Amino acid sequence: MAKSLDLEEQEQLDQIKHFWKRYGNLITWGLTVVFAAIAAWNGWNYWQHQQAQSASVLFDEVERSVAAKDASRTERALTDLQNQYGRTAIAHQGALLAAQGLWESGDQAKAKAALEWAAGKDTDKGLQAIARLRLAGLAMDAGAPDEAAKWLAGPFDPAFEGLAADRLGDMHRMAGRIAEAKQAYLKAHTLLGAETDYRRLVEVKLNALGAQPPAAERSAL
Repeated sequence: MAKSLDLEEQEQLDQIKHFWKRYGNLITWGLTVVFAAIAAWNGWNYWQHQQAQSASVLFDEVERSVAAKDASRTERALTDLQNQYGRTAIAHQGALLAAQGLWESGDQAKAKAALEWAAGKDTDKGLQAIARLRLAGLAMDAGAPDEAAKWLAGPFDPAFEGLAADRLGDMHRMAGRIAEAKQAYLKAHTLLGAETDYRRLVEVKLNALGAQPPAAERSAL
């Protein structure tokens, strides 16, 4: 009986050897890939955490320099933030904040450059949308509706679609395209939703153009 058991064990061992000889390398490489992916993911999360912490120090410097109305200091802090942590959302927030400070300091060219940098990044779609909307607004303030159209072209983060449509309406109205402006404002009115206070301003714009949203969509005044 013992002899039979030994033979069975030997047969099983031979089968295992045959299996491993045929598939061993494949299994080994597969496990290596899996474990490497896990290690990379953990390392990426750690790197992201470290990046965010380090970037926040420079963001604080941007914030302090803007509060102090020190344009040169703001520019230096933003440059460091962009160069060292340009892939983080904090860097994009810093660019928006710096743009505001630089604009208020009278350095419009550098303010626009900061916004354009943020608009060119898609790490955070919401921050990218804010940058594009601000650039469109600045273009219209400068009487350049065609430049505004460039920043309003293409899809927006869903949370900002209503504001983008409203800004598009402003652009068409500035260019004298009244029919297009009405359509854009109507779209903005629908997208903004009844609970949004800004929707009332869109209604005022529509009324100024001799139009109004459907009765079921009008805000309660």
